[in-house]
Amino acid sequence: MENLTIHPPLSNVQAELLKLFPAEIPKNDLLEIRKVIAKFLLEKARDHADEVWDEKGYSDKRLMEILNKDRD
Repeated sequence: MENLTIHPPLSNVQAELLKLFPAEIPKNDLLEIRKVIAKFLLEKARDHADEVWDEKGYSDKRLMEILNKDRD
């Protein structure tokens, strides 16, 4: 059996998710929760990518240059 190491305290996300454990959640609802979490994380990643894009001053033209450079 693998030993697990737990490092308290829990993050706020971990604590919130633990509140779901005592509740009997139907499988369909659990899948919906996963979708909501995935969508949230995707939006956060896109927002961060947009910030980096703007900070670097990238453009569609620059992106095409980078992509074409990798083909050479």
